[in-house]
Amino acid sequence: MTGVSAAITRAHREEWARMVASLTKRFGDLDVAEEAAAEAFATAVERWPADGVPPNPGAWLTTTANRRAIDRIRRESKRDDKQLQAQMVYDDTPPGPPGVIDDERLRLIFTCCHPALAMEARLALTLRLVGGLTMPEIARAFLVPESTMGQRITRAKAKIKAARIPWRVPSAEDLPARVSGVLAVLFLVFNEGYLATGPGAGPVRADLTAEAIRLTRLLRTLLPGDGEVAGLLALMLLIEARRAARVSRSGELVPLQEQDRGAWDRTLIAEGHRLVRERLAAGVAPGRYQILAAINAVHTWAREARDTDWSQIVALYDQLVRLDPSPIVALNRAIAVAELDGPEVALAVVDRLEARLAGYHAYHATRAELLRRLGRSRESRSAYDRAIELAGNTAETAYLTRRRDQLG
Repeated sequence: MTGVSAAITRAHREEWARMVASLTKRFGDLDVAEEAAAEAFATAVERWPADGVPPNPGAWLTTTANRRAIDRIRRESKRDDKQLQAQMVYDDTPPGPPGVIDDERLRLIFTCCHPALAMEARLALTLRLVGGLTMPEIARAFLVPESTMGQRITRAKAKIKAARIPWRVPSAEDLPARVSGVLAVLFLVFNEGYLATGPGAGPVRADLTAEAIRLTRLLRTLLPGDGEVAGLLALMLLIEARRAARVSRSGELVPLQEQDRGAWDRTLIAEGHRLVRERLAAGVAPGRYQILAAINAVHTWAREARDTDWSQIVALYDQLVRLDPSPIVALNRAIAVAELDGPEVALAVVDRLEARLAGYHAYHATRAELLRRLGRSRESRSAYDRAIELAGNTAETAYLTRRRDQLG
């Protein structure tokens, strides 16, 4: 016992200050750091006499303290989330006109999408509190590390607290200023359902796609004249219509060009096409979701994959790039360009996106397919390997693995 006590005392003296400084730097909270360090030493006092002093006491204490700090932050995060949700629901500030937003979840989304917060913070906070997405799922949706997304959510909560932003249910006059954030949240929730990335989740989460569509329908009744609301609803319906054909019985993703179009839901397609035609007839310059809906309308209009009007799709992507010059839009446009102008032209476009999309599995999957079509098998295999490493969806991983193994 004397030797163990001496080891603990020595470790305490040598490691305490360094450990607290390291934990404070990592987690940004001195209280968390000191409590975690104290718990680590308390655990050492309890366990070392029975288990023996570990070969590297300092490393053991550091590892234990890190785990304790992570556990506490997770507990605090869950508690803060529940407190924020309760504050939003039970805020005693007089609400907007009764009946403006009858659905509780849609009301919470509008409340979270407060214009005082940066758009990325609004989206991340709403997806966490209301959408029910996990931190890794949200981080993948934004193509950023999980730690970065955690910091954004933490900063958003801190700003809410410091600025005393009231969690009021928005009035009818507030809705237009918040609708862009709400649409982005609904689209991200739908995307996570359409191609689920959570560990242990099935390839498709129909509960998320159905809920996103339900809420978007409600939003359309609130804002019937908003073209982007109609566009998002059309987009979701045209994608959801293909769900039954997207995954094979063996659990492998089936790409659009290979899907059984007879299995598509024609009722949803008809509704989506009607919404797209309505927006075209309105004669107003389309927004992002309306253009994406129009692209999907072209795909679902073709009876066979070979009938797809790729020139129209590229023209629509040209419009979209002017509104949203993001690398993901450029990547999707390149896929259409490959069908119109060939894989070599498309590959040149894709290669220019590497710096911004190196951590995105679809970039490597697209590049692998283009290299495959050009007969550059060894490079294609390497790109498939990277895509498989980054992909989070089980059906997509199965498809990419088969395509890679077919290279021989």
